[in-house]
Amino acid sequence: MTDLSAAALFRVIQASLLPLGVAGYVPFVTRLIAHSRLTGTNATVLASLYTRYMQHKLGTRPDSACERLMEVMPSVSPAGLQLTTAPTRIAHRLTGHVPRIYQYRYPGEPPMFHQSSARTTFYDVAIEQRLPRIAQLVILGAGFDTRAYTLPLSAKVRCFEVDEPKTQAFKREMLQKAGVDARSVTFVPADFEREDWLEKLLAAGFSLSEPSFFVWESVSMYLDAAAVEGTLRKVARTAAGSGIAFDYFSREILDSRSPFMRYARAMIKLTGEPWKFGIDNTPPVRDRVAAFLRANGLELEEQRNFGPESGGRRALAGFAIANVPVAA
Repeated sequence: MTDLSAAALFRVIQASLLPLGVAGYVPFVTRLIAHSRLTGTNATVLASLYTRYMQHKLGTRPDSACERLMEVMPSVSPAGLQLTTAPTRIAHRLTGHVPRIYQYRYPGEPPMFHQSSARTTFYDVAIEQRLPRIAQLVILGAGFDTRAYTLPLSAKVRCFEVDEPKTQAFKREMLQKAGVDARSVTFVPADFEREDWLEKLLAAGFSLSEPSFFVWESVSMYLDAAAVEGTLRKVARTAAGSGIAFDYFSREILDSRSPFMRYARAMIKLTGEPWKFGIDNTPPVRDRVAAFLRANGLELEEQRNFGPESGGRRALAGFAIANVPVAA
């Protein structure tokens, strides 16, 4: 079977099983939101976990810690998860085809709809490139990120996870229940909008004088501008050559009237975690991101768009890597 015919057959099978997916989506989302409201834990932490769970199931990005977490989390409906993912899993099993959204490493330029999958590739590459040069890896707003538990044995880095106290406590409980060894990670509970997370990180053993890399995935859009800028300025206080990778939304996405974005904002609002922050995306957006980072003490190294930017069309989101300047 050619790649083209496999892809075509995959879509036919997936479409025919779509009613299963729809039937599973309702209990899946209902249970997620209900658990978030009942416990006060973040519902949005599941977004990246779900994508990586699917990549694991399709064999493109192995992540057993992710799979084990999904199987024990009370916020996940087992039946809803199986039904929601059934059309894609069954179509893949019958054809061998992997849709672009779950391919790894992510190919080409990603549309906004593929943001969660594409950024997984961007962050993984950024970490791999810096591991030989850093002493500390910090996952800011870690959610259910599992990267710290899958680092190569050759990595000589100290790992820290910083997150909102309730969400972090829930994650640690689930890690233990899933049998995931987290002894190599130092957990630092902190509220980005109300507490000085850097002071708490220092109290946990972090060193300002050692080269470090910060991963800040799918967090900035949920914070106010003061918290976002404050976080970047704190990173700028760390050792020269340290860096941060983060993704962001544009200001336009917060006000977009497109059906997709209106639906997305409505779903996010139900979780109690509205989007608050975006960066000016007037083309060329790279210049806007660079200026924003310079104002907060950092130098832009890399910038990638989610969604097209051409002429009068603006990219709706982006990914960036910034570094602490090295003194001349």
